[in-house]
Amino acid sequence: MGGDLAPGVVIQGAIEATREAAGAFEVVLIGDEARVREEAARLHVASSLPSVIHASESVEMGESAATSVRKKKDSSINIAARLEKERRTNAMVSAGNTGAVVAAALFGLGRIESVQRPAIATVLPTPQGNVVILDVGATSDCKPYHLHQFAMMGSIYARLVLHVERPRVGLLNIGEEAEKGSELYYEAHQLLKQSPVHFVGNVEGRDIILGTADVVVCDGFVGNVLLKFAESVIPSVGNMIRDEIRSDPLSMLAGLLLKPAFRRLKRRMDYAEVGGAPLLGVDGNCIIAHGRSNARAIKNAIRAAAKCAEARVADFIREDLQRLAPEAA
Repeated sequence: MGGDLAPGVVIQGAIEATREAAGAFEVVLIGDEARVREEAARLHVASSLPSVIHASESVEMGESAATSVRKKKDSSINIAARLEKERRTNAMVSAGNTGAVVAAALFGLGRIESVQRPAIATVLPTPQGNVVILDVGATSDCKPYHLHQFAMMGSIYARLVLHVERPRVGLLNIGEEAEKGSELYYEAHQLLKQSPVHFVGNVEGRDIILGTADVVVCDGFVGNVLLKFAESVIPSVGNMIRDEIRSDPLSMLAGLLLKPAFRRLKRRMDYAEVGGAPLLGVDGNCIIAHGRSNARAIKNAIRAAAKCAEARVADFIREDLQRLAPEAA
């Protein structure tokens, strides 16, 4: 029921994901059953609708996250977490209130015992491939050992899901020198130097797009600002290119010739292709989709959830943290 365009795009995305999965996984929709079935009928997809579990409540985008999760026990987000906790499902996906999804996952699934704080990991495209950035909003007030654990969790995710054999981990900072930045980042740098991850040192903002690291670590406040800025740059640059192309006939002709290339670039940079961001550190698989997700983004978020479940990301985080860095735990 969450997201700016729910429940229509969620229904469409779920149907597309189910069709493309060809039996590899099943999707269960959780929400107001009458409204879901009414919307499916309006979209003429009632015959393809996955199974629906009724939720009498939903958490609105502007509600207080922790309060709504505690008070609305029968919300779709709480039911999703409960089903996964009971192992009736293997993963949960939501495009709703991010804070509420994080709270429901923490209360419902719990943290992996070695993890101090969860982290939202998002994947951004670069000319060299993809880069995982975490945290982008789950934990804004961090300690050095939180950043240390984010690095390990991000490295595990990049290895299992993105298939990067030995992920390079960078610490986002205002300079490459070890002593740069606040005390938090200085101490985190010292921890990461002794960490089993492939730490390549501090990286600056420009290094993200240059592909200097496969995993970039920062606190949730910085990461969320970075993510929102990146999301705004792509459409803004697209609009400027379109305005310049329309400025004279010769440019319009060149634009027509380059149209296929622009379409490929737009698709490559589109957040809908990633689908959603995993919440790493909880004892399960939770994918947080963008509030503005369209049907394709929902479909890809569901596929990302299936990949996390299949790769047993949470299990490997638990095992690796206990095996490689018991002192961090």
